Amino acid sequence: MKAVDIVVELETAYLFIEIKNFDDPSAFDTRVFEDDDETMKQKRDHFKWLKNYLKYKFRDSYLYRHAEQKTDKPIHYLCLLNLDNAMNTVMWKALNREIPIGIPSSRWLRKLAESCQVVNLERWNHNFPKWPAVYAAKGAE
Repeated sequence: MKAVDIVVELETAYLFIEIKNFDDPSAFDTRVFEDDDETMKQKRDHFKWLKNYLKYKFRDSYLYRHAEQKTDKPIHYLCLLNLDNAMNTVMWKALNREIPIGIPSSRWLRKLAESCQVVNLERWNHNFPKWPAVYAAKGAE
């Protein structure tokens, strides 16, 4: 089981934050038509892998926090990816369906997550001006 990169406890909510900076973000872009069917298959496979990776990071983190009895506040899942806005929107839609966000059936009494956002650095800084982010240079950890 794997956890998200950062868990933030606020007065009224928890934030699960996952950060990914890919060397080749275009490897996940399934919107661009490719003449090569194999290239498109690879891109779809990469996108599916990333979607599942992000989904399971959230779910595993939720299970950890549930076991600690720390799911008593709304949870917001924030994914900071270096994909363009359009690809982040595609990923956001997929994650919202698969986590799922909200209460998906009448049998559920609680939400797993209040919200899910998938943003790049520019959108992160626009949406969260109190928590500005920058990419560190490689090797500057």
